[in-house]
Amino acid sequence: MEKSQARFALLLKGMAMGIAEVIPGVSGGTIAFITGIYETLLESIKKVLGPELIQAVRNGGIKQAWKSINGNFLLFLIMGMAIGFIAGVFGVAHLLENYPILVWAFFFGLIIASAIYIGRQVKKWDWVAIVGMLLAIAIAYWITIASPAQGSSALWMVFVAGAIAISALILPGISGSFMLLLMGMYTVVFPAIKDALSTFNTESLLIVLVFGLGCLLGLGTVARVLSWTFKRYHNTTLAVMTGFMVGSLNKIWPWRNVLSTRIDSSGVEVPFLEQSVWPSQFAGEPWLWGAILMILLGFASVFLIERLGKKDH
Repeated sequence: MEKSQARFALLLKGMAMGIAEVIPGVSGGTIAFITGIYETLLESIKKVLGPELIQAVRNGGIKQAWKSINGNFLLFLIMGMAIGFIAGVFGVAHLLENYPILVWAFFFGLIIASAIYIGRQVKKWDWVAIVGMLLAIAIAYWITIASPAQGSSALWMVFVAGAIAISALILPGISGSFMLLLMGMYTVVFPAIKDALSTFNTESLLIVLVFGLGCLLGLGTVARVLSWTFKRYHNTTLAVMTGFMVGSLNKIWPWRNVLSTRIDSSGVEVPFLEQSVWPSQFAGEPWLWGAILMILLGFASVFLIERLGKKDH
Protein backbone atom coordinates (compact mmCIF):
# COMPACT_ATOMS: atom_id res chain seq x y z
CA MET A 1 0.00 0.00 0.00
CA GLU A 2 2.84 2.39 0.87
CA LYS A 3 4.52 1.61 -2.46
CA SER A 4 1.29 2.42 -4.32
CA GLN A 5 0.94 5.73 -2.47
CA ALA A 6 4.57 6.66 -3.20
CA ARG A 7 4.14 5.84 -6.88
CA PHE A 8 0.92 7.84 -7.08
CA ALA A 9 2.68 10.77 -5.40
CA LEU A 10 5.49 10.52 -7.99
CA LEU A 11 2.89 10.49 -10.75
CA LEU A 12 1.35 13.71 -9.37
CA LYS A 13 4.75 15.38 -9.07
CA GLY A 14 5.51 14.43 -12.65
CA MET A 15 2.17 15.85 -13.78
CA ALA A 16 2.93 19.13 -12.01
CA MET A 17 6.36 19.24 -13.69
CA GLY A 18 4.85 18.50 -17.10
CA ILE A 19 2.25 21.25 -16.79
CA ALA A 20 4.90 23.71 -15.60
CA GLU A 21 7.04 23.05 -18.68
CA VAL A 22 4.24 24.30 -20.96
CA ILE A 23 4.06 27.73 -19.29
CA PRO A 24 6.59 30.30 -20.62
CA GLY A 25 8.28 31.58 -17.45
CA VAL A 26 7.69 28.55 -15.20
CA SER A 27 10.17 25.70 -14.74
CA GLY A 28 9.57 22.02 -14.08
CA GLY A 29 12.83 22.08 -12.12
CA THR A 30 11.13 24.34 -9.58
CA ILE A 31 8.49 21.69 -8.90
CA ALA A 32 11.15 18.97 -8.68
CA PHE A 33 13.06 20.95 -6.07
CA ILE A 34 10.18 21.84 -3.77
CA THR A 35 8.85 18.28 -3.86
CA GLY A 36 12.20 16.94 -2.65
CA ILE A 37 13.12 14.88 -5.73
CA TYR A 38 15.59 17.27 -7.37
CA GLU A 39 18.95 15.66 -6.55
CA THR A 40 17.54 12.14 -7.00
CA LEU A 41 16.35 13.19 -10.45
CA LEU A 42 19.78 14.62 -11.33
CA GLU A 43 21.56 11.40 -10.33
CA SER A 44 19.10 9.20 -12.22
CA ILE A 45 19.33 11.25 -15.42
CA LYS A 46 23.13 11.28 -15.18
CA LYS A 47 23.23 7.48 -14.94
CA VAL A 48 20.68 6.88 -17.73
CA LEU A 49 22.46 9.16 -20.20
CA GLY A 50 26.02 8.28 -19.24
CA PRO A 51 28.47 5.36 -19.20
CA GLU A 52 27.12 4.25 -15.80
CA LEU A 53 24.16 2.52 -17.50
CA ILE A 54 26.36 0.41 -19.80
CA GLN A 55 28.60 -0.53 -16.88
CA ALA A 56 25.59 -1.58 -14.77
CA VAL A 57 24.25 -3.78 -17.60
CA ARG A 58 27.66 -5.46 -17.97
CA ASN A 59 28.00 -6.08 -14.25
CA GLY A 60 24.51 -7.28 -13.36
CA GLY A 61 22.27 -7.35 -16.41
CA ILE A 62 19.03 -5.45 -17.07
CA LYS A 63 17.67 -5.95 -13.55
CA GLN A 64 20.77 -4.47 -11.92
CA ALA A 65 20.84 -1.59 -14.42
CA TRP A 66 17.16 -0.78 -13.70
CA LYS A 67 17.92 -0.66 -9.99
CA SER A 68 21.07 1.40 -10.57
CA ILE A 69 19.25 4.16 -12.47
CA ASN A 70 16.32 4.14 -10.01
CA GLY A 71 14.09 2.89 -12.82
CA ASN A 72 10.78 2.81 -10.94
CA PHE A 73 11.29 6.42 -9.82
CA LEU A 74 11.95 7.56 -13.40
CA LEU A 75 9.13 5.48 -14.88
CA PHE A 76 6.35 6.95 -12.74
CA LEU A 77 7.79 10.45 -12.88
CA ILE A 78 8.02 10.39 -16.69
CA MET A 79 4.51 8.94 -16.98
CA GLY A 80 3.21 11.79 -14.85
CA MET A 81 5.18 14.36 -16.86
CA ALA A 82 3.76 13.04 -20.13
CA ILE A 83 0.20 13.28 -18.80
CA GLY A 84 0.82 16.77 -17.40
CA PHE A 85 2.55 17.97 -20.57
CA ILE A 86 -0.29 16.80 -22.82
CA ALA A 87 -2.87 18.31 -20.47
CA GLY A 88 -0.85 21.53 -20.46
CA VAL A 89 -0.57 21.73 -24.26
CA PHE A 90 -4.35 21.42 -24.66
CA GLY A 91 -5.67 22.85 -21.36
CA VAL A 92 -3.27 25.52 -20.13
CA ALA A 93 -3.22 27.18 -23.55
CA HIS A 94 -7.00 27.58 -23.26
CA LEU A 95 -6.74 29.09 -19.76
CA LEU A 96 -3.98 31.48 -20.83
CA GLU A 97 -6.09 32.62 -23.76
CA ASN A 98 -9.19 33.27 -21.67
CA TYR A 99 -7.90 34.10 -18.16
CA PRO A 100 -4.27 35.22 -18.64
CA ILE A 101 -4.03 37.53 -15.60
CA LEU A 102 -5.35 34.88 -13.21
CA VAL A 103 -3.05 32.17 -14.60
CA TRP A 104 0.04 34.40 -14.47
CA ALA A 105 -0.91 35.58 -10.96
CA PHE A 106 -1.06 31.99 -9.70
CA PHE A 107 2.40 31.21 -11.08
CA PHE A 108 3.77 34.55 -9.83
CA GLY A 109 2.83 33.54 -6.28
CA LEU A 110 4.22 30.07 -6.82
CA ILE A 111 7.61 31.37 -8.01
CA ILE A 112 7.92 33.89 -5.12
CA ALA A 113 7.29 31.13 -2.58
CA SER A 114 9.65 28.77 -4.43
CA ALA A 115 12.47 31.34 -4.37
CA ILE A 116 11.97 31.78 -0.63
CA TYR A 117 11.93 28.01 -0.15
CA ILE A 118 15.15 27.41 -2.11
CA GLY A 119 16.86 30.41 -0.48
CA ARG A 120 16.13 28.91 2.93
CA GLN A 121 18.10 25.80 1.95
CA VAL A 122 21.31 27.86 1.69
CA LYS A 123 23.16 27.12 4.94
CA LYS A 124 25.60 30.02 4.75
CA TRP A 125 25.18 33.25 2.78
CA ASP A 126 28.86 34.10 2.21
CA TRP A 127 30.07 36.57 -0.45
CA VAL A 128 30.36 33.85 -3.10
CA ALA A 129 26.72 32.83 -2.63
CA ILE A 130 25.55 36.46 -2.65
CA VAL A 131 27.50 37.34 -5.81
CA GLY A 132 26.28 34.15 -7.50
CA MET A 133 22.68 35.01 -6.65
CA LEU A 134 23.01 38.61 -7.90
CA LEU A 135 24.58 37.47 -11.18
CA ALA A 136 21.81 34.91 -11.65
CA ILE A 137 19.16 37.58 -11.00
CA ALA A 138 20.76 39.85 -13.62
CA ILE A 139 21.03 37.05 -16.22
CA ALA A 140 17.46 35.83 -15.67
CA TYR A 141 16.07 39.37 -15.79
CA TRP A 142 17.97 40.10 -19.01
CA ILE A 143 16.48 36.95 -20.54
CA THR A 144 12.96 38.21 -19.68
CA ILE A 145 13.46 41.53 -21.49
CA ALA A 146 15.42 40.21 -24.49
CA SER A 147 13.66 40.52 -27.84
CA PRO A 148 12.42 37.17 -29.24
CA ALA A 149 14.11 35.97 -32.41
CA GLN A 150 12.41 34.63 -35.51
CA GLY A 151 12.05 30.85 -35.44
CA SER A 152 12.90 28.26 -38.07
CA SER A 153 11.59 24.78 -38.84
CA ALA A 154 15.05 23.68 -40.01
CA LEU A 155 15.79 20.39 -38.26
CA TRP A 156 19.22 21.50 -36.98
CA MET A 157 17.55 24.49 -35.31
CA VAL A 158 14.86 22.25 -33.81
CA PHE A 159 17.62 20.00 -32.41
CA VAL A 160 19.50 22.96 -30.85
CA ALA A 161 16.23 24.32 -29.44
CA GLY A 162 15.58 20.99 -27.72
CA ALA A 163 19.08 20.88 -26.20
CA ILE A 164 18.73 24.42 -24.80
CA ALA A 165 15.10 24.27 -23.70
CA ILE A 166 15.50 21.04 -21.73
CA SER A 167 17.88 22.83 -19.35
CA ALA A 168 14.71 24.28 -17.80
CA LEU A 169 13.69 20.83 -16.65
CA ILE A 170 16.75 20.97 -14.42
CA LEU A 171 17.18 24.68 -13.62
CA PRO A 172 14.56 26.20 -11.30
CA GLY A 173 13.60 29.66 -12.55
CA ILE A 174 14.65 29.12 -16.16
CA SER A 175 11.68 28.12 -18.29
CA GLY A 176 12.15 25.83 -21.27
CA SER A 177 9.02 27.25 -22.86
CA PHE A 178 10.35 30.78 -22.46
CA MET A 179 13.74 29.84 -23.91
CA LEU A 180 11.85 28.46 -26.92
CA LEU A 181 9.93 31.74 -27.08
CA LEU A 182 13.16 33.76 -27.09
CA MET A 183 14.60 31.60 -29.85
CA GLY A 184 11.38 32.01 -31.83
CA MET A 185 10.86 28.24 -31.64
CA TYR A 186 7.81 28.14 -29.34
CA THR A 187 5.43 28.55 -32.30
CA VAL A 188 7.34 25.90 -34.26
CA VAL A 189 7.66 23.20 -31.61
CA PHE A 190 4.36 23.37 -29.70
CA PRO A 191 2.06 23.43 -32.75
CA ALA A 192 4.09 20.48 -34.12
CA ILE A 193 3.59 18.55 -30.85
CA LYS A 194 -0.13 19.35 -30.88
CA ASP A 195 -0.43 18.35 -34.55
CA ALA A 196 1.57 15.15 -34.03
CA LEU A 197 -0.67 14.13 -31.12
CA SER A 198 -3.84 14.98 -33.04
CA THR A 199 -3.18 13.91 -36.64
CA PHE A 200 0.13 11.95 -36.59
CA ASN A 201 1.32 14.18 -39.44
CA THR A 202 4.71 12.89 -40.71
CA GLU A 203 6.37 16.31 -40.84
CA SER A 204 5.21 17.17 -37.32
CA LEU A 205 6.33 13.77 -36.00
CA LEU A 206 9.80 14.37 -37.49
CA ILE A 207 10.06 17.76 -35.76
CA VAL A 208 9.01 16.18 -32.46
CA LEU A 209 11.56 13.34 -32.90
CA VAL A 210 14.46 15.73 -33.66
CA PHE A 211 13.42 18.00 -30.80
CA GLY A 212 13.40 14.97 -28.49
CA LEU A 213 16.92 13.97 -29.56
CA GLY A 214 18.12 17.49 -28.80
CA CYS A 215 16.47 17.24 -25.40
CA LEU A 216 18.34 14.01 -24.64
CA LEU A 217 21.70 15.61 -25.39
CA GLY A 218 20.95 18.73 -23.34
CA LEU A 219 19.47 16.76 -20.47
CA GLY A 220 22.46 14.46 -20.11
CA THR A 221 24.95 17.33 -20.25
CA VAL A 222 23.17 19.67 -17.82
CA ALA A 223 22.36 16.87 -15.34
CA ARG A 224 26.03 15.83 -15.19
CA VAL A 225 27.25 19.42 -14.69
CA LEU A 226 24.67 20.20 -12.00
CA SER A 227 25.25 16.93 -10.18
CA TRP A 228 28.94 17.90 -10.00
CA THR A 229 28.25 21.45 -8.75
CA PHE A 230 25.81 20.18 -6.12
CA LYS A 231 28.44 17.85 -4.68
CA ARG A 232 31.24 20.45 -4.63
CA TYR A 233 29.49 23.83 -4.36
CA HIS A 234 26.12 23.01 -2.82
CA ASN A 235 25.51 26.39 -1.15
CA THR A 236 26.54 28.45 -4.17
CA THR A 237 24.44 26.30 -6.53
CA LEU A 238 21.35 26.85 -4.37
CA ALA A 239 22.03 30.59 -4.20
CA VAL A 240 22.34 30.78 -8.00
CA MET A 241 19.06 28.90 -8.40
CA THR A 242 17.37 31.33 -6.02
CA GLY A 243 18.68 34.19 -8.15
CA PHE A 244 17.38 32.64 -11.37
CA MET A 245 13.91 32.41 -9.84
CA VAL A 246 13.89 35.99 -8.53
CA GLY A 247 15.14 37.31 -11.87
CA SER A 248 12.46 35.43 -13.80
CA LEU A 249 9.58 37.11 -11.92
CA ASN A 250 9.39 39.92 -14.47
CA LYS A 251 8.34 37.43 -17.15
CA ILE A 252 5.34 36.16 -15.20
CA TRP A 253 4.17 39.51 -13.77
CA PRO A 254 0.39 39.32 -14.37
CA TRP A 255 -0.07 42.83 -15.82
CA ARG A 256 1.81 43.32 -19.10
CA ASN A 257 0.82 45.69 -21.90
CA VAL A 258 1.46 44.46 -25.44
CA LEU A 259 3.91 46.68 -27.34
CA SER A 260 3.85 44.74 -30.61
CA THR A 261 2.30 41.56 -32.03
CA ARG A 262 3.15 38.93 -34.62
CA ILE A 263 1.32 36.19 -36.52
CA ASP A 264 2.07 32.69 -35.25
CA SER A 265 2.28 29.46 -37.26
CA SER A 266 -1.50 28.99 -36.97
CA GLY A 267 -2.19 32.42 -38.45
CA VAL A 268 -3.25 33.87 -35.10
CA GLU A 269 -2.09 37.30 -33.89
CA VAL A 270 -0.14 36.90 -30.64
CA PRO A 271 1.97 39.25 -28.42
CA PHE A 272 5.58 39.75 -29.54
CA LEU A 273 6.94 42.38 -27.13
CA GLU A 274 5.34 43.19 -23.76
CA GLN A 275 5.99 45.64 -20.93
CA SER A 276 5.26 45.00 -17.23
CA VAL A 277 3.04 47.70 -15.72
CA TRP A 278 1.10 48.37 -12.49
CA PRO A 279 -2.53 47.18 -12.47
CA SER A 280 -3.73 50.81 -12.72
CA GLN A 281 -1.75 51.21 -15.98
CA PHE A 282 -2.94 47.93 -17.52
CA ALA A 283 -4.70 48.34 -20.87
CA GLY A 284 -7.71 46.22 -19.99
CA GLU A 285 -9.59 44.73 -17.06
CA PRO A 286 -6.93 44.19 -14.33
CA TRP A 287 -8.92 41.58 -12.34
CA LEU A 288 -7.10 42.91 -9.28
CA TRP A 289 -8.83 41.03 -6.45
CA GLY A 290 -8.96 37.79 -8.44
CA ALA A 291 -5.25 38.13 -9.22
CA ILE A 292 -4.38 38.77 -5.55
CA LEU A 293 -6.33 35.65 -4.58
CA MET A 294 -4.51 33.57 -7.22
CA ILE A 295 -1.11 34.91 -6.07
CA LEU A 296 -1.95 33.77 -2.53
CA LEU A 297 -3.12 30.38 -3.81
CA GLY A 298 0.09 29.98 -5.82
CA PHE A 299 2.14 30.94 -2.77
CA ALA A 300 0.29 28.47 -0.53
CA SER A 301 0.54 25.66 -3.10
CA VAL A 302 4.34 25.57 -2.72
CA PHE A 303 4.05 24.61 0.93
CA LEU A 304 1.39 22.01 0.11
CA ILE A 305 3.75 20.53 -2.52
CA GLU A 306 6.61 20.66 0.01
CA ARG A 307 4.52 18.72 2.50
CA LEU A 308 3.75 16.12 -0.16
CA GLY A 309 7.48 15.80 -0.80
CA LYS A 310 8.26 15.28 2.90
CA LYS A 311 5.73 12.44 3.18
CA ASP A 312 7.83 10.38 0.80
CA HIS A 313 11.05 10.77 2.79
